[in-house]
Amino acid sequence: MSLSDESINPTPPTTQEDAQSGFEDTERASSMQEFYQLYKELSLITLVLTGIIFISVFFFYSLNIALNYLIGACTGVIYWRMLAKDVERLGREKQQLSKTRLALLVVLILVASRWNQLHILPIFLGFLTYKAALIIYVVRVAFVSDSSNRR
Repeated sequence: MSLSDESINPTPPTTQEDAQSGFEDTERASSMQEFYQLYKELSLITLVLTGIIFISVFFFYSLNIALNYLIGACTGVIYWRMLAKDVERLGREKQQLSKTRLALLVVLILVASRWNQLHILPIFLGFLTYKAALIIYVVRVAFVSDSSNRR
């Protein structure tokens, strides 16, 4: 007889510590699900903002400036993904956040300062696009919760 043949019934927790551990696992899973949902929403807002700003910069300035912005925005998205991976790992393993993400921006700014085709300001502002997404999310949540509290 193998394990797949037997029906496995979950056993109820026998001690208060077991019950507390089960509650913490459920709470952790719920928190991680909430984190993934927030990550997806902020990533979508960032990508939409990047597209809108790229087209606007291309229309009002030049393709070169718009591409510099896009380089910065892509770096910001990579930074955002690295930050999310660190936070995800923090939720699972109780480690500290790594500080190597910032080296990505530093290297990009150094390359931009040495290469004549790259402009520092559009790259830096492109990098900050993920911050604009955070601001939009916070303002939206504040107004939604304000309107629901008034009712």
